[in-house]
Amino acid sequence: MERKIRTAIYARVSTSDGRQEAENQLAQLRQFAESPTWETAAEYIDHDSGGRADRAEFRRMFADAAQRRFDLVLVWALDRFTREGVAETFEYIKRLNSQGVQFVSFTEEHFRTTGPAGELMIAVAAWIAKQERTRISERVRVGLSRAIERGTRSGKPIGRPKLIFDRPKIADLRTEGRSRREIARACNAGVTTVRGVYGTSG
Repeated sequence: MERKIRTAIYARVSTSDGRQEAENQLAQLRQFAESPTWETAAEYIDHDSGGRADRAEFRRMFADAAQRRFDLVLVWALDRFTREGVAETFEYIKRLNSQGVQFVSFTEEHFRTTGPAGELMIAVAAWIAKQERTRISERVRVGLSRAIERGTRSGKPIGRPKLIFDRPKIADLRTEGRSRREIARACNAGVTTVRGVYGTSG
């Protein structure tokens, strides 16, 4: 009897995914992996950004691949695998292939190394995923630039607020014989400001 293909399921669940949606994806991947010729050997599930290479389960999956614990990696879609870019995606798939591990995307029929055009289609999809991540980053940068132009990230003015004080009150207090320091405290102003306005002394 021919040995079944040992399959590793890799899933990356982002914070924007609903819990039910993530569970539905995993359920379909598990069902797909339990075919007459396949069997599930391991599951790796990350809750992290696809733009990061240091995802814990992602790294563990590659460590297990080096130990030949499975023959194929199954993902829901290429952007669930990584969004780091074309070069990085090829490097990951190259590492898997060098360890005798194939790659299959469940929802993207041509994004798999088991077909003749698999590597080309994976390159195109990886480029698209990177462009999407770049657009998101660009929107964030534009938003920050606009906020900075208006003052700060929160939209509040940069630096100290403009000092507002009552000039007539300073004159009245000076007439009463108050010192610069007393006038400054009473008007919520600096001593230098009081001196500059009316040249008070004392």
